[in-house]
Amino acid sequence: MRKITAYIVALFSVAVLFSSCKKEYETIEELDSKTIAAYKASSGLTFTDDPTGYSYSITAPGTGSEVVNSDSVYYSYVFKSASGKIHNQTSDLMIPGTRLGYTDQFAIGQSSYSFKPVREVLAKLKRGGKATVVLPSRMAFGKNGLTAFGIGSNEILIVELGLYTYAKRHEVDAYEIPTFITRNNLTFTTDPSGVRYNISTPGTGTDAIGPQTTFICNYTGRYLDGSVFDAGTGATFRLGEVIKGWEVIAGKITAGGKIRIIIPSHLAYGARPLDFDIEVTTVTKD
Repeated sequence: MRKITAYIVALFSVAVLFSSCKKEYETIEELDSKTIAAYKASSGLTFTDDPTGYSYSITAPGTGSEVVNSDSVYYSYVFKSASGKIHNQTSDLMIPGTRLGYTDQFAIGQSSYSFKPVREVLAKLKRGGKATVVLPSRMAFGKNGLTAFGIGSNEILIVELGLYTYAKRHEVDAYEIPTFITRNNLTFTTDPSGVRYNISTPGTGTDAIGPQTTFICNYTGRYLDGSVFDAGTGATFRLGEVIKGWEVIAGKITAGGKIRIIIPSHLAYGARPLDFDIEVTTVTKD
């Protein structure tokens, strides 16, 4: 009899535990639903509910060509909370680009995350289109949230998306570089190669930099958003040892000279334009 009683008690405990877990999950789902409903009501947008659980609103369908997973796209995103707090966003000076099929992949810190709805909604747009996506917490970062992103436990996410009209990297350069120059009130001369340059000090040396010289320089390389990706002091180079865009300094400055150059991506590393400050300290003929 005792064994039967113990078995019934154990079975009842498991049932209570299961019921408790189920209730907790439903409570989170209900909380998501209330938060999402409140956001939708205040947004002034019309949303479509996807069967998998997220919602989306196409705010501008776009007027360019339709895109498929194999197409190169340049896009923007803003991840924010329902209250409007921005957690992460792209810069129009470093526009991300990839195949449409990879737009659901995001690197945050040392980890990679996948947000399938981002790719699915971008695929519904033509170039130039915009959309807003609402992710329930289970499709975002769940009960753990993401401290590095500033996202709390069981928090829904709002993702504002856009497809630029550009399909080629040089088209993006043609937007980013002038935008950077204008925004920072800079003055540059355009070399026939397409490199923009500004000589602050031509130098006092007698030997100009050329194919038959070695030069020593101090330099700082930045992306257009201002982040430094490389720097060197007393670095020794020949023109054939540097990226193509650096060749613009040939014949323009001598020892003691200082020049700033904005290099289009195809004359740099291919991914994006680069901004360099270069100070030449020594020029030696071979």
